Amino acid sequence: MLLAAGRGERLRPLTDACPKPLLPVGGKPLIHWHLERLAHAGFARVVVNTSWLAERIAAELGDGSRFGLAVELSHEGPVALEAGGGIRHALERLDDPFLVVNSDVWCDADLAALGVDGADLAHLVLVDNPPHHPQGDFGLADGRVRDGGDPRLTFAGIGVYRHALFAVRAPGRFPLAPLLRTAIAADAVSGQHHAGRWLDVGTAERLAALERELAP
Repeated sequence: MLLAAGRGERLRPLTDACPKPLLPVGGKPLIHWHLERLAHAGFARVVVNTSWLAERIAAELGDGSRFGLAVELSHEGPVALEAGGGIRHALERLDDPFLVVNSDVWCDADLAALGVDGADLAHLVLVDNPPHHPQGDFGLADGRVRDGGDPRLTFAGIGVYRHALFAVRAPGRFPLAPLLRTAIAADAVSGQHHAGRWLDVGTAERLAALERELAP
């Protein structure tokens, strides 16, 4: 699943007339990079959630066949349901377990190698803390994600989840983090530290930095 429903407030006015996933970078819309990488990793079907300017995303992606994928849209209405609610809204369309990638991050992690084992509810990709988020999100010890500890790392916006993580919540608008913290407290979340390239494309400045890196 690609999360693509956000308003992109920090990128305004760029996102006033263009949804964030369709902002151009390196010669094509940001979401194209994700879809191409998912196809290359062997995925066959991708669910994309939409809200703000959903019709623009629908027109751009079509059925996904030009990316070598089957793309399904999960429309949330005029107000996005946040990450947790958006995933819960699309749950019946998703395999179990399933991969989720935020469409506004750039990362060279090997998506084909990610999975969740045993009775775990989630597996998270964590990265070094960027300058704009120095406090990090979670600790990582022996492959287990902790809600504390040292060093703290930043959640990359990439994870593999089981349905059971979301099925405890009724459909509606809610964030992902509280569900993760509950599962972490139950020692049901594994993780890995990705030391490669990662960028949160959340501001015009960081979008411009990625453009300089990817410009054809």
